[in-house]
Formats: sequence, C-alpha cells, structure tokens
Amino acid sequence: MPNTNAKPKHGRRARRRRRGDPGREQLVSSSLESAQQCLLNQDYGTAFVHYLLVLHLAPVFKDFARDSFRFTLFKWAEELDSVGRIQELFDCYEQALEIFPADEVILNSMGEHLFRMGFRDEAAGHFHKALKIKPDYLEARENFYRVANWLVERWHFLMLNDRGRNQKYQQAIQKAVQSGCSTVLDIGTGTGILGMCAKKAGAAEVYACELSKTMYELACEVVAENGMEGSIQILHKKSLEMGVPADIPHRVSLVVTETVDAGLFGEGIIESLIHAWNHLLLPPKRSEEDLPSGRVIPAGATVFCMAVESLEIRRHHRLCAAEVGGLKMAAAGELRSPVSCSLEPDDSTEPYTTERLSRLPGGYRALTEPFTALSIDFNNVQELEGLSSREVQVMRLPVTQQGELDALAVWFQLHLDQENSLSTGPQEDTCWEQAIYPVHSAPGFVLKPGDELLVEVSCHDAYLRLGCVAVLRDGRKLHLDQRVDPQSSMKPGPNPEVELCSALASLQTSQRESEDFSLLECSEMALLNYQDYHQSFSLALTKLISEMKLRTQNLSSAACAAADASLLYVLDVSEGFSLLPLIAARQGGVKAYSSVEKTKQQNVLRRLAVSHGVPEEHLEFWLNRAEDEQGVLQRPSTEKLWSAIILDCVETCGLIRQKLMEKASLARFLLEEGGRIFPEKIVILGMLVESDTLLMESAVQGRDPTLGFNIAPFINQFTVPVHVFLDFSTLDCRHLSEVLELFVLDLMDTNANYTEREVKAQATSGGRVTAIPFWYQIHLDRDISLNTLSRTSHWKQAAVVLQEPLEVQAGDWIRLAVKLHKSTISISAQVDMAAVQME
Repeated sequence: MPNTNAKPKHGRRARRRRRGDPGREQLVSSSLESAQQCLLNQDYGTAFVHYLLVLHLAPVFKDFARDSFRFTLFKWAEELDSVGRIQELFDCYEQALEIFPADEVILNSMGEHLFRMGFRDEAAGHFHKALKIKPDYLEARENFYRVANWLVERWHFLMLNDRGRNQKYQQAIQKAVQSGCSTVLDIGTGTGILGMCAKKAGAAEVYACELSKTMYELACEVVAENGMEGSIQILHKKSLEMGVPADIPHRVSLVVTETVDAGLFGEGIIESLIHAWNHLLLPPKRSEEDLPSGRVIPAGATVFCMAVESLEIRRHHRLCAAEVGGLKMAAAGELRSPVSCSLEPDDSTEPYTTERLSRLPGGYRALTEPFTALSIDFNNVQELEGLSSREVQVMRLPVTQQGELDALAVWFQLHLDQENSLSTGPQEDTCWEQAIYPVHSAPGFVLKPGDELLVEVSCHDAYLRLGCVAVLRDGRKLHLDQRVDPQSSMKPGPNPEVELCSALASLQTSQRESEDFSLLECSEMALLNYQDYHQSFSLALTKLISEMKLRTQNLSSAACAAADASLLYVLDVSEGFSLLPLIAARQGGVKAYSSVEKTKQQNVLRRLAVSHGVPEEHLEFWLNRAEDEQGVLQRPSTEKLWSAIILDCVETCGLIRQKLMEKASLARFLLEEGGRIFPEKIVILGMLVESDTLLMESAVQGRDPTLGFNIAPFINQFTVPVHVFLDFSTLDCRHLSEVLELFVLDLMDTNANYTEREVKAQATSGGRVTAIPFWYQIHLDRDISLNTLSRTSHWKQAAVVLQEPLEVQAGDWIRLAVKLHKSTISISAQVDMAAVQME
C-alpha cells in the first residue's frame, strides 16, 4: 500500500522551510517598501529593480503588485526612451514578460515601442499575442490594424485578386518547369504562391525565402494548408545571405521573383539577381548542349516614361504661391519636397514617389508620348552587373501638348517569358502604381508643341534615376538646372518665354548651392500650398487676439505691472512644419511658440519673422526646451496661461490623431479666461457607398481558391477595416446616401462628448453598401471652418469597409452604430427592419 502520508509530509516540510527563512521574508518586505517609496519619489528605475526582486523571490505578490509594476515599467521605459537607452528599454520589457508572460497590457506596450522603433514584424507578434490572451482588447486590436497596414499592404490583396496576373505567372512557371527547370528558388515568396505554382507544375525541389517575419510565417501556414509542407522549404532569410550548401543543397535551375516596385528596381531586384546568378543559380544556357542551365522569371523588363502636367503632383513637391496666410514667402528661401528628380544619389532625398495616375485628383496631362527609358535582361548577369556603370543616356522627348512641366511618370512592362508579360501602365487595371519623378527645376516652365525635352537616364546606384536637364526651343538650349524666380514664374506675363529666358539667364545655376535650401515632407508642402487653411486660421486667430487684447486693456494698471503681462501667448503643437505661430505673432502683442523641430525649418521661420518685422523674442521654439512629449503642453511661464492652443487634430492619412481628446482635456486647463483651443469642434461626416475597388483592396474576394491554392483565409487575417490615404473624389464608387453627420468631437466642452452614437441613414438608391468613407468639418470657431474633403486640402480621406456588404433598396433606412475609441472609428450597419415593415 502506498505511503499516503508521504505527500502531505513533503508539503508540510516545504511550508516550514519557507516560514523558517526570516532573511528572505525581510528582504521581500523591505524591497516592496523601497519600491513603493521610490515610486512616490518618481525614481522609476530603482522602483523597477525592487519590484523585480520582490516578484522573483515572492511570486505570491504578483496579483497584488501587478498594476504598480506595470505603471513603474511604463514610466521607466519612457525615461529610457527619452535618453536613447533603447537596448535597456527592451531588456526591461523582456524581464517583465518573464514574470508576466501572459500580460496583454505589457505585451501591447512593448509592441508599441517596437513599432515606433521600426521593428514592425516583432510589434505585430506582440499585438497578436495580446489579442489571443484578450480578444476584446481594443488598444491591441487598433495597434494590430495599424501595423497590418505596414506589413501586408493593400497591393497583396489586389495582386491575389488579379486573376490575369496570377495566370500569366503560373503559365510562365509551368512552361519553364516542363522544359527542364526542375529545381526552383522563389525569392521574396510573400504568400508562397509562386513556389506552390512551381511545385504544382512538377518541380522536384522548391525553395523559397522571405525576409519579413510576418510574411514568412504566413507562407509557412499557407504551404502547410495546401499539403506542400514537406516539399517546399521556406527560409526566413534575405536571399543575399543565402548560399550553397549552407541554405540550399545545390544551385537551382530557376529563380522566380516579383521583388519589383513602381520604379522597378526599388526593392533591390538587381542586387538579388546578381547574387543569385553568382551563388544560387546554374549558369545560363549558352548552347543546346548546356543542360541543365539556369534562368529567371521574369526574364526582363522595359521601362517607359513621359512628361506630365499635374497640379496635384505640383502642390505636393514645391511652393505654388508667393504669399501664404498673409506672409510673403520670398524670404523663406527654396522649399521643396525630399523627392528629387536628380541623377545624383543623395541620402536626404528619394528618387521618386508613387501615384496611381488614373486616380489622381484633378487628373494629369501627358505633355509627351511615352518613350523607352531603359530595357534590362534579367537572364544576362553581365548586363545586370554593368547596369550601375552604364553611361548616362540623354533622351529627346518631342513635346506634343502645351503645359507646365511638373514630373516624369514612369512604368514598365515585365516580360515573364517570350509569351507572357505584365504592364504597370497608367491605363492598366493593376496592383502597381506609377513612379513619379517630380521636376523642381524651373518652376512654372511651360512646354509647348515643337519643344524637345532632354532627359538624362542613369542607374548609378541600382535605382532608375531621371533628370530633366534642358529644353530645345527654336534652336536654343534652355537649361533647367537653373532656378526661376517664383515671383516671376507663378504669374506669367503676356510673353512667358521671354520672361523665362531672362530669368534663366540671370539667376544662380545650382539649387544645392543655396544656403536657404530646405526640405519639407510632401504632406507639409501640400499644407503650405493649402491657401484656405492658412486664411481660415489667420481670420480665426485675428478675431481671438482682438478679443483678448480688449480683455487685457480692461485690466487694472496694477495687474499689468509685471513684465510681459500685456503679451498674449499662443502655442502651436502641430505636427511638422507650420506657419501658424508666425501668423499669430505677426498680429503684434503676441508671443508665439512653435513646435517645429528641424533646425533648417526653424531658420525658415526666423527669416520670415525678420522679413515681416516680428521681434526675435516673440517667436520661440517650444520643443527646444521641452524634455519629452508630455512637456509640450504646459504653461508658457509661471505667471501666464495660454490665450490660444493650436492642436493638430487630423492625420494626413484621414484618421483622428491618437490621444487627441486627452491632449484637448489637458489644453483646456492651460487656457486663460477667454482663451480657446483651435479647432474647437470636429464633425465627422460620411456617406454610404458601393465600391468594388475598396473590397478588392481590403481582402481576397470570392470563394474559389487562388490558382487552386487555399490562400484567402490566411492573408485575410490581415484585413484592416479602415482604409486610409483614400481620395474620395476619384474613388470608383456609387453613392447610396446623402452626406451624414456621423460623430461630433467638442474640444472645448468635455461634457458634450460621447463614445458611441446611433445614426439613421436613408438609401437614395438600391445597391450593396460595401463601405462608409468619412472626412471632417473642422470648426475653428462658430463662423470659420475647414472641410478635409476639399480638393485643395492636404488631407486624404478614410473609409470603414464593412465585413459583409449590406443589400439595400432605395428608401430603406439603415441604422449605423458609430463608435470612436481613441483615434479609431468603427461602424456597423444594418437595415432598420422596423422602418421597412412600417412602410
């Protein structure tokens, strides 16, 4: 018979040993007291160390100390972040997760730090773990959606929904495998679809690599689901780091890849293919007897380019006005975007941006016919290796239409093999956008039929670089690398050609030699060109400052005896470059505080201040003296409160800025009597629409497998319910309702706010409600407002995409449940059956 007393005796002895260790208990007790005292003294680092000791020695205190430990961790992490001790920050989180491995709040917080540091894959993993622990944890869900926008971009869904593209790749791979390419490497496998095509076609060995951890794990799941787990080897590795036999046993006969961006070379396809040919691929076939041999799909590409006029492109890349908000901009020096149409590599600039020309607000005008800028053979390693050393080619583009030269638009045709090709042209329905090379030189330059535009083409750093260098006109060569005076070019006179030639002849020849040169982000340039924005703020500030000056004048002389007591204080906490503090300071009697951080941009504001007679001491850069983000909103001095605080409320992408209401709540306590927050109210507007485009960009559609493979359930995990950076004016959709007021945020009256609201909308026509685009009416005061749907606005729109389209008939009433949690809006919709039955 077993000894039934053994287990209880063992338990009793263990308990006696714990009770009999007074030194351990004393250490735990004193460390806990020290932790709490350090917390009161805001010595978060020491408090964190004491809490770690307590929880390691006495796990029984976990539940008791959890909240205090979290708070200490987060405050200490903020301090470490502020002084750049990033490794220590993450070490602290790792230590915390050893103690609380299933704490969704700590997991989410660490994910937020990882995301801010650019570790998006790792951040996604932490958010996903937090959601598994607590599926209704809103902060983690919003963060997961945010990181999913980065990791699984919308083109993944468009690409998988593009049956024509998928079939052409499948046909090219099948043909190659059946012709003898039995070993295959898929570089940048993504969902694994091209590797699975190779295996399905009969390849004996298939390897794949993927750098993104998120996409690597997704590909592994997809391959396993489709019964190929043992026959496709996927490596979480960059192809440039792979070798034989360390990663694959021998060289392969076929490389398949689609590591191309809008500018063809931006994802490093040249470098990866050179490495593949030298280390991973069999040599190319030189004669009929050379078997086996290596090849690449796609086999090559042809790049096309044309010159375009587009106000939308122009206003995002250079200053379009001589005066902004009453400020003459001549003293600002040269301002432009960091996207440079230049042959010279520069770490501070990008060679191109991207746009979908077919959806460009205001459209575009082609000033030349498309021309072939470059052809490349991916199966010729000598050609690939010689690309960067190619001589600069000068192309002559005959001008076919008159218009202002704003950019060069670029696209390409991808030759998969001799029979199959894909085009990314502006007229194609494709997942690719076009590459845009904005022209900064000679703003206001008008091309006309008969001109020839000279464009230099090079690939010095494996990027395709284009530069407009000159125009041939009536036998003369007008160089475009000379600057044109914005004052003369903004409003051409009766003879623009004479004015242009005169300006080109008299002004300095190098943009980069200018000491007054300053870069602004594309969204900042668009904001600078948004005239209604600056005029509206100027009017609203003038009204408020006049009211506050009258109030100040009514104070007793004794109250005004203190230094600067008569000054009004205005704080602008806008993100990025902003002229609003200078517009306020120019009113006189105002000391304005700017949140502009970059030194060159601060110098721009200083030059403008001097040119407009604003005293140096009346413009201060607040973040130069704020130790952390929390210090941005505080008193300007011990004696004064703010007369006005300008909050940046809406992100360029179309979402409410995070923690807006918390900032507004704090700002209200820092206002003097009669002071105001700008804006004082935000109304969220929206509309019911039917849009197949938004559905195709949000998830893989249909019930049929993609090329026979089950991929949709896995990639659709990354479906994000809110689309951002949407141009509603060009969105292909049907309007199914009038404009609706969805939500109201009152920044001046906290009692007027709510967290959810029910809205009733009546369908104006029948169809499927697939999405609800939304935008904002931003009320600076009762009389002055801005609408983010404006064509001249720097803001884009966003849209909630419904998980299931809602069938409606004209006249139906639809009930919308609208919720706003922090910066994320969610909307659910259903037909109001009670209203239908009553009718």
